[in-house]
Amino acid sequence: MSKEASGRGSPQYTAKAFFIGLAVIGLTSGSAFLYFMKGLYLLPDKVCDHAIQRDIAIRTLPRARAADEWADQGGTGRRFSFACRVSTSSDSILSGQVDLRDSSEAAWVSAYGDLAGSRVVRVSKGGVEALAQVGGDKGAASVYVPCVPKSVKEIGASHDYALVANVGVAGKSRATGAALRQALTDFAYQLTVHAYKLADCAEPHSFPEEMPRY
Repeated sequence: MSKEASGRGSPQYTAKAFFIGLAVIGLTSGSAFLYFMKGLYLLPDKVCDHAIQRDIAIRTLPRARAADEWADQGGTGRRFSFACRVSTSSDSILSGQVDLRDSSEAAWVSAYGDLAGSRVVRVSKGGVEALAQVGGDKGAASVYVPCVPKSVKEIGASHDYALVANVGVAGKSRATGAALRQALTDFAYQLTVHAYKLADCAEPHSFPEEMPRY
């Protein structure tokens, strides 16, 4: 019997074979993860016309084999709107829309509270207001920032114009509780910052890097 054959039953050979087997299983499992769960990670670093960081979608939505993103601007001036959607093959959707509205801050707070149908929490920074729903099975958040379009300012604006973003999740979400509220608020905030550049607002606005943490 050769030395090679006689060594196959030794403890050293058995241990080596065991660890090689673990490595093969690890590589196989990793490949399966990349194949079945890679969808969100294959999206651009910033989705929806470079408006939203991909990481927010990863934090919010469950992993899935495939994912897609879509954005669209509808109208200009007082009819301005901008929408963003990230969807996965597992039927989970993170979406939001920013609209230019004739609405005061107080009216926005009141309307959102009625729409959410539950208690809301509120944060603000740098002239930007944000609300998020507390409780319930579905998450929702909204952002408000004053914006008078140049076309209106030229005539003289006697109303309160603002960009209002509303975002939410349809289907299952990966995050829950405060983590979900934070992710949705971050989504709504970045969506609003992007929309402000497109809406041709009369006054420049210095946006903070991010909204306060809940």
